[in-house]
Amino acid sequence: MTVRAKVDVLLIGGGNMGHALASGWLSQGSAIGVRLVEPAEPLRRRLAGLGAVTLADIASVPASPTPDVVVLAVKPQQMDAVLSEVARFAAAGALVLSVAAGVGVRRMEEALGAGAAVVRCMPNTPAAIGAGMMVCVANEAASAEQRARAQRLLGFSGRVRFVDDEALMDAVTAVSGSGPAYVFHMIDCLERSAIAEGLPADLARELALQTVYGAGRLARESEADPATLRRQVTSPNGTTAAALAELMGEAGIDRVVARAVAAARRRSIELGSF
Repeated sequence: MTVRAKVDVLLIGGGNMGHALASGWLSQGSAIGVRLVEPAEPLRRRLAGLGAVTLADIASVPASPTPDVVVLAVKPQQMDAVLSEVARFAAAGALVLSVAAGVGVRRMEEALGAGAAVVRCMPNTPAAIGAGMMVCVANEAASAEQRARAQRLLGFSGRVRFVDDEALMDAVTAVSGSGPAYVFHMIDCLERSAIAEGLPADLARELALQTVYGAGRLARESEADPATLRRQVTSPNGTTAAALAELMGEAGIDRVVARAVAAARRRSIELGSF
């Protein structure tokens, strides 16, 4: 499937996620044109500096040319109002790509009208440095070309996967959407534990950060699975084995992480029902 080289994006929302996505697009020179709608002048200014055309409200966006993709990077509570305003672009053939948490495809279809092409995406914050994980689900109206265009756009911010069953998005949210916070907490725990064992604070932080970064990169690039990598660095009766006896014990991290992910998934379902 050949995707048109030039893509015209209308981005609604210039907050952290919108800015992260747009920064990647604008780094591609003229390949991707970005128009930003954002009421906050400081947020408009920072993307204008990167080359985006900025507007204060959706009503100011001309009907022609129709954007190829309308990206919704707004808070979930703003979605109903925004969807009603961008319905005219969907009716004209634009793909609507949402990164708003908890807003389902059906809700968007009902607001946008029959035949609207929709892709719902769950990103995460490492998208800000091009290392995000974006999981998407598309409705039946989204063509193969539009799915490919969404994958291309999101790919500038990290890895992209599509799922067929939208019900999986709550688990995706619990694992990768909320997951960076779990890792940040682990880094914080390692740092504080290192300080408690007598290491200087600056060294404790560097050890925690580089250890998590290096381990993650090794796991990403290795052909071995994480469990195998863990066994490879665990000598019998050694220091790592002593630590893992605590981490993997009856009250260890396995059960804590499982409970945390399950709690996040339940909350995602609850938020999606509002």
